[in-house]
Amino acid sequence: MFKKLKSEELVTIAEEYGTPVYVYHAEKISFQYRKLQQAFSGHPTRLFYACKALTNINVLRYIKNLGASLDCVSINEVKIGLMAGFSPEQILFTPNCVGFEEILEAVGLRVHINIDNISTLERFGNQFGDTCPVCIRINPHIDAGGNYKISTGHIDSKFGISIHQIRHIERIVKTTGLHVQGLHMHTGSEIKDINVFLQSLEILFSIAGHFTELKFLDLGSGFKVPYKKTDFETDVIGLGNRLTEAMAGFEKEYGKPLEIWFEPGKYLVSEAGSLIVKVNVVKQTTATVFVGVNSGFNHLIRPMFYDAYHEITNISNPSGPERIYTVVGNICETDTFAWDRVLNEVREDDYLLFHNAGAYGFEMSSNFNSRFRPAEVMVEAGKARLIRKRETIDELLGRQITCDFHSIDT
Repeated sequence: MFKKLKSEELVTIAEEYGTPVYVYHAEKISFQYRKLQQAFSGHPTRLFYACKALTNINVLRYIKNLGASLDCVSINEVKIGLMAGFSPEQILFTPNCVGFEEILEAVGLRVHINIDNISTLERFGNQFGDTCPVCIRINPHIDAGGNYKISTGHIDSKFGISIHQIRHIERIVKTTGLHVQGLHMHTGSEIKDINVFLQSLEILFSIAGHFTELKFLDLGSGFKVPYKKTDFETDVIGLGNRLTEAMAGFEKEYGKPLEIWFEPGKYLVSEAGSLIVKVNVVKQTTATVFVGVNSGFNHLIRPMFYDAYHEITNISNPSGPERIYTVVGNICETDTFAWDRVLNEVREDDYLLFHNAGAYGFEMSSNFNSRFRPAEVMVEAGKARLIRKRETIDELLGRQITCDFHSIDT
């Protein structure tokens, strides 16, 4: 088990490195990874960290040392993964709607390639035939439930090749000699019911018989983590037990063993990350009391983009009397983090902590309003280390080119 960071430790980090600042707890990442390892120990399983959740190279190196492989959705993520020390064999490239030049780069880098549309598959097969094995991403037309923005397996999703296009896939494979080594499905994030995974698995079983050279089945991820005290997380132990049983039956029919691959992202880093902000103003209006902080959706977009809930704690006054506040940001846009939230009494210059901010927090941040993106700190064995500096005005302007423009009289 790991020790949670105390409020006073977090305040010390805020004062030393300034705010806003993202803080990642290394031992929590390790705890989540080991939990998945244990859950799926009954069958050969590989865990590929979905690095789109958080790509800081120090986090990648830490996760690699835990034993994980890496799932990437852009060629730049692939390159960062290689720089972090992952071998090409440890990297799965799962792009969507990218130019073929990215696919060619991935071939040159010798990583696993996952193709999710017919036209790319045909072009790839015509160019490489059986010389470069691939994985194929299937859209199972399963509605995973929850937020439609993070559900990727429904019929209107842009991800994957429809299960109803299997005959088309077969024709491409037969014509080009393409070597299909894996089948992939990902129905989306925040899956509460393990039956969704098992439903995907049954669909993959039904498709696998069309391909005789498979080495693995990739079930994506979507393991849910709790955002509220009343929330629950995906029962990965129960899923592991049922998956082991299902695979044993399938492998007898298929005639050889296959690995299972998963791509956890949020599950590994969400709860490990927090965003600390400072209170600029406490502003009372006729309708509400606003807490205005030195951040906004330019640093944490999930509440506005996904209507996501993040627990907020006043780490400067954790024992103060409870009051009701609406927490908002400092950018010139509606950037409400939380309406009518019960918090320990908030005072100007207090520090507030946003929980579960490790996944898609810094990763989706921007320079909107010409604000700097935050610093990042990682804590391991009680020691805080800066792993990304806060941006400066020179960095904000660094890629702009100054030109002299003159008006033309007409």
